[in-house]
Amino acid sequence: MTAADVVGQLRDGMTLGIGGWGARRKPMALVREILRSPLTDLTLVSYGGPDVGLLCAAGRVRRLVFGFVTLDVIALDAHFRRARQAGDFEITEIDEGMFQWGLRAAAMRLPFLPTRAGLATDVQARNPELKTISSPYDDGETLLAMPALRLDAALVHVDQADSRGNGQVLGPDPYFDDLFCAAADHAYLSCERITTADEMLKDGCVHSLLINRSQVSGVVEVPLGAHPTGCSPSYGIDAAHLKEYSAAAADEQAWGAYRERYLDVDHAAYIKNAGGRDHITAIPPTIY
Repeated sequence: MTAADVVGQLRDGMTLGIGGWGARRKPMALVREILRSPLTDLTLVSYGGPDVGLLCAAGRVRRLVFGFVTLDVIALDAHFRRARQAGDFEITEIDEGMFQWGLRAAAMRLPFLPTRAGLATDVQARNPELKTISSPYDDGETLLAMPALRLDAALVHVDQADSRGNGQVLGPDPYFDDLFCAAADHAYLSCERITTADEMLKDGCVHSLLINRSQVSGVVEVPLGAHPTGCSPSYGIDAAHLKEYSAAAADEQAWGAYRERYLDVDHAAYIKNAGGRDHITAIPPTIY
């Protein structure tokens, strides 16, 4: 598929899960394609980074379900901060572990999973719809019942995929991209390159084949498609670009210039305007 094909499958009002983590391996080319479409009124489910910030800045978000929204090299996404302080969308802010548990419940087609995370914290106070459940066993422990985070569609970015939808992650952390795909009615992969399953096995062990084709509805080959977030080991987080992006939140004129240069253009022009392939691939992977 093309990025436009994927966005053409999405509809206003959908619950959309976006894989990756903060400023790491986000499907940014697909997010920018959404911004070039009229798609709106979205519920986003994300360990947020500039994916969330951009969609908030464009007014496409009705509700946000999140554990954080960070740029890693910058603690808080400024566009998200501005939109949230303005009350532009509804929020469900939960613990990172609860978030993962909600995806896992949806992947297992369960209504909820019990957890201790979130108990006796402001997570309960801020989300009064959350329920507790008593263990049916002798311990009788009170646990929080984390509801399933069921997704209409999921977008994730991987290093490599084959045309059938098997996806490979070559970096050190898979995050929870497999759960995003399993929790969704339809999942779409963008990837640095499309290859074959045999070739992927030459590049990494079978455990790096994170995404199973049975979970995937479409694959898009889009080199450098995670930029300005990192896609280790191919390229790191573009801190300079994220600083430019963040600074643009403070001024309408600056934001208009950023939007014209990076968002209102196709992917090839975006890469050229962001410094080109050689510049991006020279960014060293971030070490934590």
